[in-house]
Amino acid sequence: MPEGDAVFHTAARLRKALDGKVLTRSDFRVPRYATLDLRGQRVESVGTYGKHLFVRTPELSVHTHLKMEGEWRVFAPGQRWNRPGFTARLVLGTEDAEAVGFSLGLVEVLRRGEEHTVTDHLGPDLLGPEWDAAEAVRRLLRKPSTPIGVALLDQTNLAGIGNIYRSEICFLRRVHPVTPVGEVDDLPGLVEEAHRVLMQAAHEPPWRALAYGRQRRPCRRCGANLVVHLLGDDAHADRAERGVYFCPRCQLQPDS
Repeated sequence: MPEGDAVFHTAARLRKALDGKVLTRSDFRVPRYATLDLRGQRVESVGTYGKHLFVRTPELSVHTHLKMEGEWRVFAPGQRWNRPGFTARLVLGTEDAEAVGFSLGLVEVLRRGEEHTVTDHLGPDLLGPEWDAAEAVRRLLRKPSTPIGVALLDQTNLAGIGNIYRSEICFLRRVHPVTPVGEVDDLPGLVEEAHRVLMQAAHEPPWRALAYGRQRRPCRRCGANLVVHLLGDDAHADRAERGVYFCPRCQLQPDS
């Protein structure tokens, strides 16, 4: 699943293609909005909150979420798409650009005044201008027994972290991912690490992974081989478990 920085970069591409321009093409390929036509509307802004993306006209906000496989790509008018056409769920075009959302996990259209209804339940946006570290800590501590590696993926705690960065954040703080939130030695420090990592990934790409995807390769701190374990959420047992990467020597398991 794309992380907050990937959505941030996607918004930057869409902003360059659409922001301030009049839409000349509007093609919603989802049944609910099949008859909606935004041609003639000017795009006022393109923004994000966590992993949510918004393309805004004066009255409406087109809300999309990439989920697992979604992607926005920008083409010149008439340029051949490099993904199958049947996977396109939304096309927004201007005189000089065509933005195509492929395999989007969510497409919905809201009144501008209703946009908050899809973000109110989320924690502070790690890449947003109103980032609130203290509020993120408070939300994490609501469930102190939850493993930190699970809590970091919960977007209602803090918005923007996916599987890659939860591994990186725990590695950088030398915290084992199964450590209960309430037992993390310096939770505010870990939250600030999350903010630093996401900001760096968004503004100084590319991010070089220190732990994620490096199982059986040596830890850059101590030389021990990194491992990957499945870490599920008991409260959502039907969800697929995701692998979290860590160093068994640097990130000691609690009571080990």
